[in-house]
Amino acid sequence: MAGAAHPTRRGVLALAALALPAAALSAVGLSACAANDPLASQARAGDNKNYVAGDGSVTEYAKDSRKPPVSFKGTLYDGKTVDSASFAGHVTVLNFWFAACAPCRVEAPSLKQLHDEYSPKGVVFYGVNLRDEQGTADAFEQNFGITYPSFNDQDGRVLLAVSGMVPPGAVPTTLVLDKQGRVSARVLGELDKSTLKALIDTAAAE
Repeated sequence: MAGAAHPTRRGVLALAALALPAAALSAVGLSACAANDPLASQARAGDNKNYVAGDGSVTEYAKDSRKPPVSFKGTLYDGKTVDSASFAGHVTVLNFWFAACAPCRVEAPSLKQLHDEYSPKGVVFYGVNLRDEQGTADAFEQNFGITYPSFNDQDGRVLLAVSGMVPPGAVPTTLVLDKQGRVSARVLGELDKSTLKALIDTAAAE
């Protein structure tokens, strides 16, 4: 896996596409992305899935090249406000998702298992739901036995806080934050359980 990385033009454009309604998504892909860009190809497909799936690529960021700690205040579905400053001292996993995203459903059991394994060791998990009302999010979490909380990020506040450093660019995306609250790794698209486990272990050992 690679060392330091920088946001790409493709990533920035894909992130912008996330914030647009489905009708505008195709236009962004057509006008702004290269013809051989797989994210743009999905946007042009017109299959009405209304999200852009990642390719499962993994990027690790060397300690000396990481950006400053993420900074935001987000609201959980229970109304509680969480300041990212509270992440300090813990490895934190942020998983960007919404209920209609098929890869999010596939990876949900792995996230539950990793949370159950690592929560007693002090690793903190948060979902970041980009689209759903509380009832829809609650039903998803109950179905998969997810017990860690999710931010209601329909306003994009949490997404915006990480976009300048590591644009998610696709759903799902999972970020691992080090004990200083800096992004240490990113999984773009559906995660592999063993890979995320290794990324958490690496951050915890620092």
